Amino acid sequence: MLDLYIANKNYSSWSLRPWVLLKALEIPFNEHLMPFEGGFGESLATFKRFSPSGLVPCLVDSEHSVAVWDSLAIVEYVAETHSNVWPRARAARAWARSASAEMHSGFGALRDECSMNCGVRVTMNALSPGLKSNLARLDALWQEGLEHFGGPFLAGEHFTAVDAFYAPVAFRIQTFNLPLSDASLAYVKRLLALPAMQEWYEAALKETWREPMHEEETVKNATLISDERSAAGEP
Repeated sequence: MLDLYIANKNYSSWSLRPWVLLKALEIPFNEHLMPFEGGFGESLATFKRFSPSGLVPCLVDSEHSVAVWDSLAIVEYVAETHSNVWPRARAARAWARSASAEMHSGFGALRDECSMNCGVRVTMNALSPGLKSNLARLDALWQEGLEHFGGPFLAGEHFTAVDAFYAPVAFRIQTFNLPLSDASLAYVKRLLALPAMQEWYEAALKETWREPMHEEETVKNATLISDERSAAGEP
């Protein structure tokens, strides 16, 4: 059995990627939720007990004495034994890998200005040039995949790793009410409606942990409208 170590579901976009992939594809695993401790970097010592980098997500395959500590590496590791992780068609698979890698290393303004915070709703005070550029690229990329491979998912008929990589973006769009084309917003709606995404979201709303730096990032360029989460308190 695989063991997946993740952080707070309300905040941890990196953790969501492998978690939602394993859930959606019904690949068995044990979940270990390790909340952030105080601020960025303060969890390092605790997380190093299971993750060589001290970061999450981290997948541990104890049967083979393997630890995989990066979301893209985790996806590739799981793909070695599960052929449905990536699209079967070669062209679709190449596109999906490219789009996943682009998300993994790019979209800096979207990450910096729209930190994942599932349980709140905000209004952006303004869209920076960088964020506008990221959203335009996101829209073009999604429409390319949906149109070329026929949907309803980015690389075709089935949910695959590339959809998992953009799952955190769906939560960001919901939180920040970001402007996209109708086709892209329809794709966001499909992602949010997935049972695995609903399960993650419901768990995120029940979390009572608050990580100050994540909370501050959420409203640094936005105005808070509502908070759907359970009351804050000690875990």
